[in-house]
Parts: sequence; structure tokens; C-alpha cells
Amino acid sequence: MSTVAFLGLGAMGSRMAMNLHAAGHKLRVYNRDKAKARPLADQGAEVCDSPAAAAKGAEFVCSMVSDDVATRAVMLGSKGAVEAAAPGTIVLDSSTNTPAMAREVAFAAREKGVFYLDAPVSGSLPQAQAKELVIMVGGDRAAFDKAQPLLSAMGSMVRYIGAAGAGATLKLINNMLSASLTLALAEAAQVAEAGNIDRDVALEVLGAGATGCRLTKSRLPKMFKRDFSALFQLSLMEKDLRYFLALAQELDRPVPLAALVRSQYQAARRADFGKLDSCAVFLQSAGEKQ
Repeated sequence: MSTVAFLGLGAMGSRMAMNLHAAGHKLRVYNRDKAKARPLADQGAEVCDSPAAAAKGAEFVCSMVSDDVATRAVMLGSKGAVEAAAPGTIVLDSSTNTPAMAREVAFAAREKGVFYLDAPVSGSLPQAQAKELVIMVGGDRAAFDKAQPLLSAMGSMVRYIGAAGAGATLKLINNMLSASLTLALAEAAQVAEAGNIDRDVALEVLGAGATGCRLTKSRLPKMFKRDFSALFQLSLMEKDLRYFLALAQELDRPVPLAALVRSQYQAARRADFGKLDSCAVFLQSAGEKQ
């Protein structure tokens, strides 16, 4: 088994790290709020004071932080992991970053003899807990092959997408589609309620029909119940939409639907729904308050 540095122990990262521990890997962990590292420390993980301290001596570095800014800090900052990692170390970054950020870190890592893989995931808390994440990987193919024991300990589907930034690109596409469907479900829920459709019947029929998918089966019940406890925070979804629009502009591709969807999530975030689940866009489109 391997020595693994894990950076970022939020709702997703803590579950992914715990699965690596369960698979027998030795963990060295870092989180800005050390209290979040306590459950792993209780399981024998070494808690470190910086990303650099965690990465020193590790064969693999895993990261799950919030955005480009946080990724630049933990990877390229004055106490970042890339500078401290030994040549040959493989970095698996599961944060949702822009492809440009992934390529920037990959270039800096390559200069140090380190392999950086952008490895974002599809799935929320239940999938992270159950090792059922879909993991999209961009970067060096040989490093991807070497990282298989770690990736398979965290996900049920692991796919090599292409060169550095390819995993990040497909993840932004995935989240744009997820956000768009969630907004469509919010509007559908409003019409179903206004039309006095039995909620259980609506859930059964829509879940079994052409639109039946994990989002329909998980988010539509939350909207009907007004349960907006966060599986994936709305503010993070809005950030991912912003990143997707920037990518589309970079690639000179018109995405008017995605722009409209982002405007609704942006309005919901500005209405202080950001810490709620992404399906709380229902509140914005319905004009309701939490």
C-alpha cells in the first residue's frame, strides 16, 4: 500500500480520504480547519500543518478543494505540494478547476519531475461515501495507470479522458448539464404543485420515464419536501457554471442556455441560498424564501 497525502477534508474530501484509509493506504492529511481532520486522525492518519508537509515523502498527493484559488494555494503556494513533492510523485487533483488551472499546475509539476493528473469526480455525498464516484482523468497516461489502486478505492467508474485539462473540461460539461436539469426540475416541480398533481405519483412517473435519472430521483423529492440540506452546495454549482462559460468563450462556442442557467444560480446565490443544496435554485425560480 502507498503513503498518500490528502489535501482538503470537506464533505467530499473527508469521505474520499476515509475510503483510501479503508483500502489500507497510509494517510498524511492537511486541512485549513484542523478540526475536520480529527476523524481521520482518530483512525491513525498523520495531520500536517501545510500541503508541503503532507506531500513530503508521499508517493501520491490527492486534493479536493473548492476552486482555482484554493488549488493554486495548495499546489503552487509558498507551502504548496508541488514544490515539496519528490520527483515521481503522482498528484490526483479531484477539485473542480478550470482546464487552464489544471494545465498550469501540470506544467509546474512537470518542471519538478512530478506528475499532475486532473481527476475531478461526478457524484455527491452518497456516491463519495459508497465509493461510487465517476472519476474523469486528464494527464500522463502512465501516471494514470500507476494511480489505479487509489482511483478504484474512491470510484466505481474511472476513465482516462486525455491530456492535461481534459478531465477538468469534461467535468465542467457534466456540471453544466447537471445544473440545467436541476433548474428544469425546479420549474417542473412548481407546475406540478400548481396543477395539484400528487407528488408521489409525479415522482414515480417522472422517475420511470425518459427523464428518469439520478438527479430526478434525488433532487425532485428534495424540492417537494423543501429539504435543501446540501449534498452539493449551490454556490459551488454556480462557480462551476461560471467556469464553464469562461471555457466556452475560450473555445469560441456559443452557449446561450448555459448562460441563462447560470444567471438563475447567480441570482439564487445572491439571495443567500449559496450554502444550500444546488436544488435550492427552486426557491429562486419560485420566488420562495428559506
